[in-house]
Amino acid sequence: MNSGRTLRDDPLDMSQYRMEHLPVRVKSSFEQWLQRSGVAIAVVVFTLLLLGDVPAFLTNFDPETLGKSAGKHFQDVGLEQFGFHGVAMLAIFCAAVILWITEALPNYLTSLIVIITMVLTGVLPERVAYAQLGHPIMWLNILSFILASMLVTCGAAKRFALWFICRFGTSATPIFFSFMVINLVLSAFISATTAKAAILMPIFMVIAAVYGARGGDNKNNFGRNLVLQNLLQINLCAGAFVTGSGANLLAASLIAGAIGGGFFFADWMVVSLPIVVCMIVIGWLLATRVFFPLAPEERLPQIEGGMERLQQELDAMGKISALEIRSIVIFVTILFFWATDRYHGVSATAVAFIGAIVALSPRIGVVNWNQVDIPWHLLMFSAGAYTLGAGFKQTDLPNLLVNAGLEHFGLGDDTPFWVFYVALTGCMMLSSLVFQSKTMRTMLFVPIAIGVAQRFGYPVMSLALPVALLIEHVYVLPFNSKPALLLYSTDHYSLSDTFKFGFSMLMIGWAGSILMGETWFRWLGYTPNGVFW
Repeated sequence: MNSGRTLRDDPLDMSQYRMEHLPVRVKSSFEQWLQRSGVAIAVVVFTLLLLGDVPAFLTNFDPETLGKSAGKHFQDVGLEQFGFHGVAMLAIFCAAVILWITEALPNYLTSLIVIITMVLTGVLPERVAYAQLGHPIMWLNILSFILASMLVTCGAAKRFALWFICRFGTSATPIFFSFMVINLVLSAFISATTAKAAILMPIFMVIAAVYGARGGDNKNNFGRNLVLQNLLQINLCAGAFVTGSGANLLAASLIAGAIGGGFFFADWMVVSLPIVVCMIVIGWLLATRVFFPLAPEERLPQIEGGMERLQQELDAMGKISALEIRSIVIFVTILFFWATDRYHGVSATAVAFIGAIVALSPRIGVVNWNQVDIPWHLLMFSAGAYTLGAGFKQTDLPNLLVNAGLEHFGLGDDTPFWVFYVALTGCMMLSSLVFQSKTMRTMLFVPIAIGVAQRFGYPVMSLALPVALLIEHVYVLPFNSKPALLLYSTDHYSLSDTFKFGFSMLMIGWAGSILMGETWFRWLGYTPNGVFW
């Protein structure tokens, strides 16, 4: 790990900014205490919930007010056994969240514990619990990593980013705009935010060094702006497309199942893309004008010949190769079929399957299996999160919690629509501060939004879609997402820097969602007329 420090003697050496060369960030004393205590806290919470008295909301209710899955479950196993399964599901969920937040155990190990615990407590049968690794979204994640590896291995993604910066990045402001475009374009092709961060980080780290920001004791506002805005854009731009992340696709599948029809790539893009563009522009204005204004000297390169170094890096790649052309053709074709899924009916997973087969095929393909970088520890973590989602569906716990919450707060048929809208979007937003997994937030809050809409007779899309569009707001704290942790390790900004900028954008995003509910969503026909205010 020391190599990451010694290589800083040449700040324009792009190889030093690869993920494996970054220094390991030292945890604060509070983070270390959480890590040491996480297992004990999780065990205590799990035990108290599982062995304590069954909560009243799991036994004292009118079965007619519950969802279909709960009613069927009563018929199958009886009310008393359902109460135990509901408590077990709640205990497992709380313990898993504690372990994921404290990082007391590796995320993938927590997921394995979750899966077997749900089997041993009887929440899920073995076949259902183990089958989550074969979930269609899991396959899409795997295939997306194959396709992303294709772009990275052949150099097409790096070439595009370097070319765009060299062509348009003449000074500070054009550089910021260039990364907006680069992040939007890459988000349409690469479903993994971590992969995008890994591609872009060496490029913007060299640019930061050119403008005098080298991290550590050599921080400046240009570096803070460049890295924090890229963090914002890497995440938010993934929300512009339903294929931008597995969590988006999961949300779309949950909504499609609830409305009994398809929810397509074009549907999501038409709603979300304009909002994402507005948000990243607001992020640029807020960062450069309010939180981290640039001094005159920070607007111009500090290292002579710095931008020429990037041009040399691009020139060293030579002419565009046949492999790069082939990979671009494969991915543009995949994007075309994703965008036209409404007309041909082939799922995003099936399209990615075909694309991955072509990419891996001898002679006509681009990569071989040994060149594919699939982070299996992340996939195991996702499998555990999907298993929790299956447990929610089996026990109907979100529906029970919705009914208990509505009853506790006295919310009934006379409650205005906007109360549910503001509350659900707010919970989705603020939950990003404590949850590490977008998948977990999706499986928790999208079904709740669907349940509230169905109970009070609102269109499912009126509540579920606004909640789903907030999935990618995971940029406030370092542990909120993998790109956030990765970019925090660059040491270009402090915890207070990312919190004040990120939390401000979080609140703007929430306010923007409320505004969209009354304007953009209403114009598109998702918000019911006459019920918002």
